[in-house]
Amino acid sequence: MIRRHAHLERHRSGRVGWLRAGVLGANDGIVSTASLILGVAAAGAAYSTVLLTATAGLVAGAMSMAAGEFISVHSQQDTEKADLAREKHEIEQDPQGEQRELKAIYVARGLSPELASEVAEQLMAHDALEAHARDELGLTSAMAARPVQAALASSASFAFGAGLPLAVAAIAGITVPGQLVVLVWVFSILSLAALGALSAQLGGAARGKGIWRVTFWGALAMLVTSGAGALFDVVM
Repeated sequence: MIRRHAHLERHRSGRVGWLRAGVLGANDGIVSTASLILGVAAAGAAYSTVLLTATAGLVAGAMSMAAGEFISVHSQQDTEKADLAREKHEIEQDPQGEQRELKAIYVARGLSPELASEVAEQLMAHDALEAHARDELGLTSAMAARPVQAALASSASFAFGAGLPLAVAAIAGITVPGQLVVLVWVFSILSLAALGALSAQLGGAARGKGIWRVTFWGALAMLVTSGAGALFDVVM
């Protein structure tokens, strides 16, 4: 008896939606909250003010990320639905013309005209809309816009990222208040490096590039904010 096993392959492209939203949210959470802490602390604010500002930034940032990501991805989803509706209408009105369109796509990809014609005919008979969505519009289930998923991933990852420097600030303020700025700075850089390595690993990219890209821009943002806070303190 011959057993047939389904050949399943896992590709990283299926992670694009939640991976992008998750990495972006965590990165923003770490950078924005650490920058707030460093900027306010550099301005000479009291410890309680630093924590209050960071906590408010965490809540506001998480809600903003969720709303912004939902609106953005929902707009993408609306565009995809509109394209599919238009394509469905065109298939209903001119199926032969749409089949020739598919044939031309396959010929351009390297198939012979005869084979391209046969493939187009069979795919049109199987699921015409799916064939056009995939091969003409470039829409697949793995890459489809998912607003709720993106919003939740962004919000949760932002809150997690923002919680890291906030927790360090809370602990440092109690134990070693004089080292609060240094500890938040160092821990945030290490957190960004870990995030860069993780995102590169999940996305199949080189870890070194991922770490460098995330830490450089995060460090720059924190440095600029710290400078602004120190300047404000001097002006005051």
